[in-house]
Amino acid sequence: MLKITNMNVYYGNIYAIKDVSFDVGEGEIVTLIGANGAGKSTILKTISGLLRSKTGSISFAGEEISHTASHTIVKRGLAHVPEGRRVFLQMSVKENLEMGHYTQPGGTMDERIAQVYDKFPRLKERRRQLAGTLSGGEQQMLAMGRALMSRPKLLMLDEPSMGLAPLLVEQIFEIIKELNAAGVTILLVEQNANMALAVAHRGYVLETGRIVTTDNAAALLQDDAVRKAYLGG
Repeated sequence: MLKITNMNVYYGNIYAIKDVSFDVGEGEIVTLIGANGAGKSTILKTISGLLRSKTGSISFAGEEISHTASHTIVKRGLAHVPEGRRVFLQMSVKENLEMGHYTQPGGTMDERIAQVYDKFPRLKERRRQLAGTLSGGEQQMLAMGRALMSRPKLLMLDEPSMGLAPLLVEQIFEIIKELNAAGVTILLVEQNANMALAVAHRGYVLETGRIVTTDNAAALLQDDAVRKAYLGG
């Protein structure tokens, strides 16, 4: 579904992503793990069109998107939940969800909102509440719900557990598994490598902008070097 070839990204003179290539198959959960500053978020921003790679290609569902505008990428079925949630703080929960529907036919909005409320009952309870008054966990649910309003084929999640209490982290990862079981392909960036590898099918390990290890998730969980560097063991 997604194929990255020879991605090279710069921030000014800083060489952030160095000749990265990887793929995500339809129906998979694939995770990118690595230390802070390794380049994980930069890769997601480049895939979604917020940054540009100097070389190579980004192919989504068989189409080249490396020079495609972000809003067009969303229309094609690729949604990005950024680090830090980035919800519209002065809008209500329902208004945030409506903003996520702009690429879809108008007559389907109520149905999509009902589906999001079914997945995130807390959002239905808070539907008239301003997003800025929600807890961190509720804002994360809202950011994911807003992305789901666009009916994505591929959902990219950047640090969904950041700043959340352990119980909420478990809930978010259960929802990730449920979305995948319902047919959504997921590319997951997550600092909590143990949780990420527990739900993923495959993983890629990044160090200073390069992929240094790749394997199925179960093997990475047992890899001594990966355990020592990222899994607390």
